[in-house]
Amino acid sequence: MIAQLRRAAWPIGVGLAGIAVYVVLQVAKPQPTPSLQAPRPISVEVVPAIRTTTRPTVVAYGEVRPGVRTQLVAQVGGKVTRIAPAFTEGGQFAPGDVLLTIEDTDYRAAVEERRARVAAAKVDLEQALADADVARKQLAGQKNPSPLALKKPQVARAESALKAAETALALAQTNLDRTQISLPFAGRVDSQSVDLGQYVNPGKVLGSVFGTDIAEVRLALTTNQLAALGIPIGFEGTTGGAKDGGLSTTLSVDLGAAVHRWQGTLTGLDAAIDPTTRTVYGTVTINDPYDTTQSASDMPLAVGLYVDAEIQGRLAVDAIQIAAEGLRAGEEVFVLNGEGLLDIRQASVIHRSRNTVLLSAGVEAGEQVIISAIRNPVRGMRLEAMDGSVIADSVSTEPAASDNEA
Repeated sequence: MIAQLRRAAWPIGVGLAGIAVYVVLQVAKPQPTPSLQAPRPISVEVVPAIRTTTRPTVVAYGEVRPGVRTQLVAQVGGKVTRIAPAFTEGGQFAPGDVLLTIEDTDYRAAVEERRARVAAAKVDLEQALADADVARKQLAGQKNPSPLALKKPQVARAESALKAAETALALAQTNLDRTQISLPFAGRVDSQSVDLGQYVNPGKVLGSVFGTDIAEVRLALTTNQLAALGIPIGFEGTTGGAKDGGLSTTLSVDLGAAVHRWQGTLTGLDAAIDPTTRTVYGTVTINDPYDTTQSASDMPLAVGLYVDAEIQGRLAVDAIQIAAEGLRAGEEVFVLNGEGLLDIRQASVIHRSRNTVLLSAGVEAGEQVIISAIRNPVRGMRLEAMDGSVIADSVSTEPAASDNEA
């Protein structure tokens, strides 16, 4: 019995001894020195802000339309006896060119008849004046003769009859002139809806034409674009360029393998904001758009083209330019200050483009603007520039690149 207890106590004692040795070793081992090293700063990409004097360029899009578009309507009835070669789709005409002629036999006869009535009315007036002169001489000795005795009403009636006859003659001559249809401006024929020999009634639409003296492009501009241009809603300029109040505008279109350009002028803005798009429409005017010398490629600015418009804004003096990636949501800018800490600024944007942003406040020239992404940004967090560049006040007076977009 005692021998069995001794055999069972032996492994228990060895285990207790091992535990005691482990506890002694754990108590006696040296403790590591706690690390007080600061967290490593986040590396970011920065670009210095620069001071610049430039002219912002706003890009918009619109369709070319004629300054004048009208329908030719017959004002008198009759058979069409002549159609000018220019009165066909795409035809070109000058001011005063007769495009279409209506048979004028009846209208010439009406003019001759009215002329005869005018001649007869003149004779009646001469007769009435002669009778009045005789009556005045005969009644020279009478006191207060009546107007009827002096033939005054007869003279007034003859004068009125002559005026009525002359008016009827003028109307007949007008109807005769209306048998030859022309326009007071140069233009092109858009469509034709009448044939030779066809009888037309007054009010019949003969075709549609548009003027080629002036073309227009309507552009939808946002309020931010208006701020970049430096013009108010309801702006009115002229076609003489920025010197006279309008803003110089370059129109361009890519046709095939060539880019064609024309010069125009932003001459005005609507006085109200469109309630659907919340934009303001402006009008660009182009003089003589079908003159091939307007474009270096001898291409006319045809009606219906959809063009890009680059509008030169007012000169922005001492503006701050930063990279487009530096502007965050809510018009915030992340700046790496001189102490290597993150500073979040609220910026005032003048104009933004594909590559750059112009600011009027919020960032100073030479400050390092962060353009890389930062997860969970907090003001005051420690950062470091990837290239370790030194902050410098970079000043530039060169115009910004003209690849601006809306």
